[in-house]
Amino acid sequence: MPATLTLSLGQHSERGRKDTNQDFHGARLPEGAALALRGCALAIADGIGSSPVSHVASEMAVRSFLSDYYETPDSWSVKTAASRVVAATNSWLHAETRRNRHLHDPEGGQDRGYVTTFSALVLRSRTAHIFHVGDARIGRVVQRSLEALTEDHRVVLSASESYLGRALGAAAHVEIDHTTVALEAGDVFVLTTDGVHESVAPEAIVAEITRHGDDLDGAAREIARLAYENGSGDNLTVQIVRVDALPDGNPEEITGRLDALPPAPLLEPPTAFDGYRVLRTLHASHRSHVYLAVDDDTERRVALKVPSTDLHVDPAGLQRLMMEEWIARRIDSPHVLSAPPRTRRRSHLYTVMDYVEGRTLAQWLRDNPEPDLETIRDIVAQIAAGLRAFHRREMVHRDLRPHNVLIDAAGTVRIIDFGATRIAGLAEDDPSIDATVQGTVQYTAPECLAGWPATPQADIFSLGVIAYQMLTGRLPYGTQAAQAFSEARARRLHYVSVAAARVGVPTFVDAALRKAVHPNPAQRYDVLSAFVHDLRHPNPSLPGLRRAALLERDPVLFWKLVSLALAVTVAVLLARGAR
Repeated sequence: MPATLTLSLGQHSERGRKDTNQDFHGARLPEGAALALRGCALAIADGIGSSPVSHVASEMAVRSFLSDYYETPDSWSVKTAASRVVAATNSWLHAETRRNRHLHDPEGGQDRGYVTTFSALVLRSRTAHIFHVGDARIGRVVQRSLEALTEDHRVVLSASESYLGRALGAAAHVEIDHTTVALEAGDVFVLTTDGVHESVAPEAIVAEITRHGDDLDGAAREIARLAYENGSGDNLTVQIVRVDALPDGNPEEITGRLDALPPAPLLEPPTAFDGYRVLRTLHASHRSHVYLAVDDDTERRVALKVPSTDLHVDPAGLQRLMMEEWIARRIDSPHVLSAPPRTRRRSHLYTVMDYVEGRTLAQWLRDNPEPDLETIRDIVAQIAAGLRAFHRREMVHRDLRPHNVLIDAAGTVRIIDFGATRIAGLAEDDPSIDATVQGTVQYTAPECLAGWPATPQADIFSLGVIAYQMLTGRLPYGTQAAQAFSEARARRLHYVSVAAARVGVPTFVDAALRKAVHPNPAQRYDVLSAFVHDLRHPNPSLPGLRRAALLERDPVLFWKLVSLALAVTVAVLLARGAR
């Protein structure tokens, strides 16, 4: 069986020769899904000695990181999750510093505020992530010495005078160093505050770790004692973590081991299966079969999806299928299909999603071959709202097309089918996830066809193609787009104006579509809201658009001015006639 990430931990902190301990440290070693999604975290902080509240700052920095980091969206990468938590903590500390009464002390300032160093080590899957601000240190044991993984943010003025160049709480914004290193079983990492590493040589630290063997707490205590005996006048904090076993590097732990349950068989409705009454088949393809079913416990109607027979021998395909339900539970949007709570154990691999009565956008377009522009704008805006929910959680849908958009009887639009979704947090562990194009080529951005990882701009491209298709019944690049498997071919794509297929479409709408489906992602919209806005409002900055005439921008004002001009003309003529 694949191993999970297994660690051994030792820690020690004391005030040393100081009256109080302004250092703070902590660790969180979760199990199960939290271990797979967020990993294990260690953090150490050292409040500046000149401030009477620095112990509050150091404790706040460590406690908030070890708590808030595990509350971030599961789909966020480690870098995004940790950086945002640290930035939020910095903002709070800086605000407290500004409110601190010591700021009014003539000898006060930030040296009397909520200021602290901060360093964190996050071990997730087979990678170590280091986040660092200040002059605490993180190192890795290499043979008989320590490999430095952080750089002190200290500005040296002279042999006897220096100051922190970076610290939490010192300014409204803080630059956070982030580095990663590959993990190997047996790796040992050491975190220390400056009271320790300025008084104990790296070789002596490694020697104590080696001498104490599995007693890492004892090694941490002895290293602190050595620092004290060597004359350190500062607080003394040491953390030691050893990697005992590594996982296999796959994200299977998130949804459950694929080899723990067999794939669900194809069903013959009406039938009973795993606590559901299966009523009828909704859809069948080479990837999966979807059935309308009723949960026996809740009487809730659901869509039950089982893998096709071909998928039974495709572990990657099964993994994508299982991820769909996981994704649905983590996106809260009325424009994204959701999944009901899981209430019981399952006997097979399958997914359960909420059932929504409706028709796909593909079917809707067959029923409405020439929709009006306002209806198209409304549908695009709803799809964009759903995509924003993906992007906020660092997910890219990657397979947005009319068959994966559902419209219910009330006109609510929902994005469905998440089997191709790119999740930044998982791609970080397994880059091979991006190696294969998962979307439908006619709607896939050229850079993805060329093998580059999908970004939110790829979803914007797909949405632009859908909007273009709704307006014209065609694709913006015809069949050429499906052949754009290189940057050179992408540059040769020729956009066909919507005016060539549909009379009466405003020029500014065509300009917005042209930008949304640009072959170069850098030339597309940065955000979905800008595209939605430009479909309704002329944007003079778009290529080929002049500034709209006053008659187009404000007809009422235009005719008022015309009436005023006529009135002035009449008045002048009457005045001349009176002479």
